[in-house]
Amino acid sequence: MIEKILVTGRLFDVMQSLLASKLDKELRFLSEDRVSESDLKWADAFVSFRPTANFQFENIKWVHSLGAGVDSFLNNRAWKRDVILSRTICSFGQKISEYCLSYILRDLQLHEVFQKLKESKVIKTFEPLAISTQKIVVFGTGSIGQEVARHFRFFGAQVMGVSLSGLQKDPFNQVVPIHKVSGSLQDANWVINTLPLTLKTNKLFTCDLFKHLNKACFINVGRGASVDEYSLLTALDNKNLRLAVLDVLENEPLAHDSPLWERPEIIITPHISAITSPEEAVNCFLDTLKNVDQERFPLINQVEIDKGY
Repeated sequence: MIEKILVTGRLFDVMQSLLASKLDKELRFLSEDRVSESDLKWADAFVSFRPTANFQFENIKWVHSLGAGVDSFLNNRAWKRDVILSRTICSFGQKISEYCLSYILRDLQLHEVFQKLKESKVIKTFEPLAISTQKIVVFGTGSIGQEVARHFRFFGAQVMGVSLSGLQKDPFNQVVPIHKVSGSLQDANWVINTLPLTLKTNKLFTCDLFKHLNKACFINVGRGASVDEYSLLTALDNKNLRLAVLDVLENEPLAHDSPLWERPEIIITPHISAITSPEEAVNCFLDTLKNVDQERFPLINQVEIDKGY
């Protein structure tokens, strides 16, 4: 039974107002810079987007991430095996699907072409492409990847999934293991990365992978460190890629002197494809707390520590 809950991170004050009088627990709501060693020793549950700089397990039994990604909790840290780690699962799949859809439609419906023609006061006809003509390769076949596949299958696209295991899953037309993906990339129109960051996915997207593409488009809504940025630029130079949409970057915010800024074929957004709303964060937290207290293990959103997701 969880009794003492420490909530920190950017939503701590909003969560305090939303959780008022909803829990018969001891709660502390603190900004990250105010979390002390004594606070960590006091708590048996830690709730945040990431660990604080002074994070130690102390007496903590359960850590809950307010985001979908948990790499900040697991990387460079020996996880205490009796501590449960859970993550927020809400409408991320829906939001990320809409984000990807917006950029794919922007491209297929020739928005940029027609805008430039308007600026030149020229009327000229070009035929847009339908989503049903596209082959979309989605790296990651978890809840988010499945939702992305479901949306694009609805429009008639051929959607291939890529995972470590290659286990077949609906709604993908087909799933292949990562080590066999090269033969499936030559005719891909779009590659979408939804993978979490683990030791196996760190710098997964390199020249060795990009070289199998032919004027494809790449969308990264997974983790920035999954992509080697030099390899991405090389792939654009070599026409393996013609467009890259990056919502996540290895270093956020992106440095002013990064060459990524200078490339017209690269679109950069500030990690907004799936923002956790306060209401979703609270609802997922409350549902998970109830399941932890009732020992309903494994939790639907419980992280497998060895896998990293």
